[in-house]
Amino acid sequence: MRRNFRTLATAGGKFNSMTAKATTRAAALQGEIRQLASARNAVILAHNYQRPEVQDVADYVGDSLGLSREAAGTDADIIVFCGVHFMAETAAILAAAKTVLLPDPAAGCSLAATIDASQLRKWKAAHPGAVVVSYVNTSAEVKAESDFCCTSGNAVDVVNTIPPDREILFLPDMFLGAHVRRVTGRTNMRVWMGECHVHAGIAPEDIRAQRARHPGAEFLVHPECGCTTSVVEAVSAGDVDPEGVHILSTEGMMKHPATSRAREFVVATEVGIIDRLARAHPDKRFHAANDRALCPYMKLTTLEKVAASLKNLQYRVDVPAEVAARARLAIERMVAIGGRSTPPAPGVDLGE
Repeated sequence: MRRNFRTLATAGGKFNSMTAKATTRAAALQGEIRQLASARNAVILAHNYQRPEVQDVADYVGDSLGLSREAAGTDADIIVFCGVHFMAETAAILAAAKTVLLPDPAAGCSLAATIDASQLRKWKAAHPGAVVVSYVNTSAEVKAESDFCCTSGNAVDVVNTIPPDREILFLPDMFLGAHVRRVTGRTNMRVWMGECHVHAGIAPEDIRAQRARHPGAEFLVHPECGCTTSVVEAVSAGDVDPEGVHILSTEGMMKHPATSRAREFVVATEVGIIDRLARAHPDKRFHAANDRALCPYMKLTTLEKVAASLKNLQYRVDVPAEVAARARLAIERMVAIGGRSTPPAPGVDLGE
């Protein structure tokens, strides 16, 4: 469903109107984009951490897995993916017959960039027979070299499906890997030392400080899209008080305030979600765990670039058929395992 253009929200939940000139310009561009999308039979998908005005012109807004599912099921001929490169690749793998466009080819991912296929092949060669489990925040070529993909929500289940005597190579996020190793008790699991530069900056002391400032606030942490894996590990390790902590998917994070008695929430993820939360729940207040947790790659996409992408059919994301076939197998295994074979713990939501 398309969303109407709205004003921008601050972390405190108050709304600041854009300047009249900026609002008029954005509205004009959004109208042009919708016309182009209709003429091209295109669908516009936007990640939760895109600029608010880009989210507002999208047909669907969600996390990387939700967007990929939308891509796989769309009747559109063209998919304009307002996100980062690995997400567009996943859409191209799952919707091979579609044209997938990324408005800015420079929209990468610092976590995905910590390992490439060549490095993974060398790691595998040093550990013959090991099972490779890759987080979704990886390139198509890395997924093609993997046995399983996983999300933060099902990483433990994926690892638990692997025979206990088999060595595991887990990549690329060291915080998520440490968390999974602790929960599963796997001593034969090696972890790649990669991290998301944005979320690695959300430290346990940031959370403790914000919770001290807002003692009645609940703590919401998103486990996917490369989100706050360092915080997930910190909770697992006991460095962060678990009282009032909710590990939530994007949709879970968006829905939770409506059913919670809490009036304030400390949110540990990329700050872009604060805008959506404040708009959806104007009677409540949201505080970023670290207000500097902003992904510059997610902010590269602008309305101008979306319009240019539709006008010129740029920039197309293609995955070689052989790579796509191998990567699809790892992705499908992840989907087949799903969330958990056992009920999740209280305060944990394992949706998208």
